[in-house]
Amino acid sequence: MDSIIGAFLNDYYIQVLTMLGIYLIGALGLNLITGVTGQLSFGHAAFLSIGAYTSAIFSVKLGMSFPLAIIAGGIMASIWGILLGYPTLRLTGDYLGIATLGFGEIVRVVFLNLSITGGALGMAGIPRSSSLTVVIILVLITIWSMYRLENSRFGRALVAIREDEIAAEAMGVNITSTKIASFAIGTFFAGVSGALYAHLLTYLNPSDFGFLKSFEFLTFIVLGGLGSIPGVILGTSILTLAPEFLRFISDYRMMVYGILMVVMMIFRPRGLLGGVKLSRIFKRKLSQQDKGSSATGVN
Repeated sequence: MDSIIGAFLNDYYIQVLTMLGIYLIGALGLNLITGVTGQLSFGHAAFLSIGAYTSAIFSVKLGMSFPLAIIAGGIMASIWGILLGYPTLRLTGDYLGIATLGFGEIVRVVFLNLSITGGALGMAGIPRSSSLTVVIILVLITIWSMYRLENSRFGRALVAIREDEIAAEAMGVNITSTKIASFAIGTFFAGVSGALYAHLLTYLNPSDFGFLKSFEFLTFIVLGGLGSIPGVILGTSILTLAPEFLRFISDYRMMVYGILMVVMMIFRPRGLLGGVKLSRIFKRKLSQQDKGSSATGVN
């Protein structure tokens, strides 16, 4: 498949599209935590870095195969998500955001001082195994998984927690365990995203996973629409591809992100596709097809 794509696109565009897919997996994980469950997280980049460094160490130091390294990165990020979730997910709103922000900085400084990760010099020599085909397959699996989750009993419990924790608890939802499960799943996909990132760029540096990276992912889902899978896809696509076509203002990228956030909060507080659900789109399409076939049968 890569050879077919390469016949139409040069290496630069393939790299950009591959990075878009990697970011999309991480953004969908954050959307489950913040958009669906309503838990504000400012430390998502930390879980990307955990997945990235774990998979890189397993590949370079232990000679683990690429698929197993991806799974290991996702599992390690999920484990740390659970460990962070137990003491912090009893917090809400700004307090949770500050706690996750602090965790993100702790992780960055730890990687900055570990010899196995290369410290401030970074970690090089990671095999380049991430391809556009692999990333597309994992993006489709992630979208399908998120769709199934959101339309399950567990997904409805997450939405209930986001809307009213007291009412959800009164209806029998275990608030703490459900939040932790959401955090574990979301951080797993962040770890997978980080593992793909490491095996695409073949070099990692702790400075790549600071607060600005977390803010970037938060912007993806806010722009597209919190809790909306199509919105996350749209928001991530716009903010990932736009800098490539607007390189003359690349130095002001974060300022542009900030302006977009302010404008969205004023004119579209729910995001570009806030409230748009894949299930509704599919049901509408199916109903239209049914009506069309019925009309054809009558005629």
